[in-house]
Amino acid sequence: MKTTIALLFLTFICCNNASNTEKSYVDYHQKAKEYCKKNNFNENYYFLIDLSVHSGKNRFYVYDFNQSKMTDKNLVTHGACDHFETNLTKYQSTKFSNRVDSHCSMKGKYKIGKRDYSSWGINVKYWLDGLEESNKNAVERVVVLHSWSKVSDKEIFPGYSPLSWGCPAVSDAFMKKLDEKLKVAEKPVLLWIIE
Repeated sequence: MKTTIALLFLTFICCNNASNTEKSYVDYHQKAKEYCKKNNFNENYYFLIDLSVHSGKNRFYVYDFNQSKMTDKNLVTHGACDHFETNLTKYQSTKFSNRVDSHCSMKGKYKIGKRDYSSWGINVKYWLDGLEESNKNAVERVVVLHSWSKVSDKEIFPGYSPLSWGCPAVSDAFMKKLDEKLKVAEKPVLLWIIE
């Protein structure tokens, strides 16, 4: 009896975990494609970041519109918000704020802008122009897409990725891949941060 209950419990846990890792983003992909077409953005691919996913798991996705599939994924940081407080829960869940100096992440659509020098990672950053009320202060806050050597190139769950001051920071190796794509993009690329 105890063995049967244990097996049922394990089956329940495994099934629930499987469904969490197979989250569907079909609606986001469709809306992103429509947005890119309407606003003269790159119609080949876009970047989706799902900050509801644990920071030790892949949650930065490259979605190819032509192939209708994710072509790459990796870890990405979220903002610390309460960076100066001793609060271990800040690693677990993302808080959002558009306020300057909040050090929080910001949800919404961004236009990936100018390529520039960064003192972090591979020394490349891309300016992010917030396109919604929830992220309109991105440029003023200097929230940019960049790499950071402390971000792993592989999933580290149940461990956590380091915290940023609101920037979506990725591993150096992943940033090199993104940089190769962005350098040759003829139209602005959409980055969409969701929760």
